[in-house]
Amino acid sequence: CFTETDYVSNRSGKKTNETKWCRSSREDPFGFGDDLELNQFDGLPFSSRYYKLLKERKTLSVWKVRGEVEDALVNNQLVIVSGTAKTGRSTQIPQWCAEFCLSAQYQHGMVVCTQTNRQCAVDLALRVADEMDVNIGHEVGYTIPLENCCSSDTVLRYCTDHMLLREMMSDPFLEHYGVIIIDQAHERTVSTDILLGLLKDILLQRPKLRVVVLAVPPVTDKLMSHYDGVPLISLEASSPAEVVHSNGGDKDYFFSALRLALEIHRTKEDGDVVVFFASSDEVHCAHSILQREGTRLGAELGQMVPVVLCPRQGGLPPEQPGSKRSRRVFLSTKQGEDMCWDSESVNFVIDTGVQKKMVYNPRIRANSEVLQPISQYQADIRRRLSGPTGKCFCLYQKDVQLPAENSPQILESNITPTVLFLKRMEIAGLGQCDFMDRPDPEGLMQALEELDYLAALDDDGNLSEIGIIMSEIPLDPQMAKALLASCEFDCASEMLTIAAMLSAPSCFLEPPAGMTHEAVQCHRKFQHPEGDHFTLINIYNAFKQSQREQYFTAEKWCQDYFLDHSALKKAEAIRSELTDTLNRIELPISEPFFGTKTNTHNIKRALLAGFFMQIARDVDGSGNYFILTHKHVATVHPLSSYGAQSHKLGLPEWVVFHEYTLSENNCMKTVSEISPQVYIQMAPLYFFYNLPPSESKDILQDMLDPDSKCEDGTQEAATICGDANSSCAVVPQTYDRCVIQ
Repeated sequence: CFTETDYVSNRSGKKTNETKWCRSSREDPFGFGDDLELNQFDGLPFSSRYYKLLKERKTLSVWKVRGEVEDALVNNQLVIVSGTAKTGRSTQIPQWCAEFCLSAQYQHGMVVCTQTNRQCAVDLALRVADEMDVNIGHEVGYTIPLENCCSSDTVLRYCTDHMLLREMMSDPFLEHYGVIIIDQAHERTVSTDILLGLLKDILLQRPKLRVVVLAVPPVTDKLMSHYDGVPLISLEASSPAEVVHSNGGDKDYFFSALRLALEIHRTKEDGDVVVFFASSDEVHCAHSILQREGTRLGAELGQMVPVVLCPRQGGLPPEQPGSKRSRRVFLSTKQGEDMCWDSESVNFVIDTGVQKKMVYNPRIRANSEVLQPISQYQADIRRRLSGPTGKCFCLYQKDVQLPAENSPQILESNITPTVLFLKRMEIAGLGQCDFMDRPDPEGLMQALEELDYLAALDDDGNLSEIGIIMSEIPLDPQMAKALLASCEFDCASEMLTIAAMLSAPSCFLEPPAGMTHEAVQCHRKFQHPEGDHFTLINIYNAFKQSQREQYFTAEKWCQDYFLDHSALKKAEAIRSELTDTLNRIELPISEPFFGTKTNTHNIKRALLAGFFMQIARDVDGSGNYFILTHKHVATVHPLSSYGAQSHKLGLPEWVVFHEYTLSENNCMKTVSEISPQVYIQMAPLYFFYNLPPSESKDILQDMLDPDSKCEDGTQEAATICGDANSSCAVVPQTYDRCVIQ
């Protein structure tokens, strides 16, 4: 008898195209011997687990429309599938598309399925590989940032929508794929909206290409009007839970949710609890409160275990062993919604009905934190999490009118990276991107203006040589420009570290209760007098040194210094990827000289080459910084090295900052000291003269006066934003010229 153990050990990963696409179900799934069935994707016998999972798959609501989906693939280029979660759409439809491509002997390409969340892409690939009875990384694989689990045998690939966009840099018409599945289109991410817009043009160029769009009903209507005359397949929705709405207009949703979670635990009813808060800060605060309150509950109630759901952690944690009375309380935001479907033990959902979002304001080039109600489709998803036997407590009144769908992210985010990508696609031969919701004209003009300042555009508004190189680097345009300039200033090694640390999550851990002072003391050991960008280099170098030490592990070292090991590992991976990119496009990477005076000066010049639009001046010596571009006043973030040393060393007058958020604290993050002389050397003149009038601008204007700069009354001036062969700045003869070829 061929056992499952034998099956796993004998898998060769070899793919065969001998078997044709067959829609008929297998009547005798356990008929081994002479009737042994072979997997059409690798030519090996099916395992017993395959038939077990097949039985479960046939109970999914999507299975009822299998024939309809297959017919639509044969007769149409584009198909829209409408349905809620738990219908099986994200696992079954890609498998049927893979069979469709197999029937054509993969002449037109393989199958790719996009996800908006990297962890969802991994989880779905693992599940589908199990259902198809193949090895992950062979016939089924996934591609997420910094991780590629695919091979030449891969016929079905799950990936994030952003990764598919990056793939278009080398394959603009996605000719590697015969079927493209856009999942979670209702999330309206920037990458998904760009894909939906560009695919209209790609479909005209490739008549054999098939596109399947998966979305929930509110967005389906918009998709139907965007794509004329396409078939719509609707899936039967699962039954929602019993819904209990709040009677009053209590605005204190945070403590109301905590009280309700504790009350559910006191009822002793079985089942875990999911609580949806507005932000990650609220989630972590709730975790601390519930941990403290849980210790005060009586033993007869059983243990209550609060669990933070974070997409970074990768899936739900396992259930606590031991007591049967243990109850998990999952604390999540909108980003953790997809993870909640993995648990069958959830019986209660508490929905606060609000979310905090970062909305970009193009006028001040900054994000603002905004509290908004969730959409109606989000509310419907949460009501179905616990199934028909559970309960969903909505902390808002029944007659509250929620928005029908999520606001498109392209209307709320900085679209400068989007415009840079679309300019690159124009070079590749793709026409205009037909957006479902066109970006705001003001945001579009600001993006074009910023790219022009960064020298990414030529006089005709097309990508310059520098712009083409910037589009190859997987960073936002300002950081990409700074990295390019660092290659000319012989500080690329240090700038790679800065870019990686700023692209990864924050490496600073929030200390446990009572350990704040110890954490601050540990972090101070890495602080650099020149600023936060240099502090990040110190931390990364110390982390790499800890990896080389033999007497303790890097994990233990991070724990001792209150640093996030996973964030530093991710920064390490990002730095490696950026290094490979620079090597591929043949840009020089200098040897590290961190700590020398020349190197420090060059790092600041490289930073200003990209971030000259983010300059501030301390106007009163007390930490009130005036931002030159929009005349707002901000303070330095408390975690900044200047925030910690301000009473000892004083604050610098002029700084460059990486991020500014218009919120309650109104802070600048990642701040380093600069000199105004270097700033006027690096900032393009036509940007400088467009700055709004201010005392700070007058100070800089006096420095630009030829009489105060040169004894002979002449001025050597050139700007990096002019063309590919110009200097990096308004540079006197005493400075090296930055020539990016």
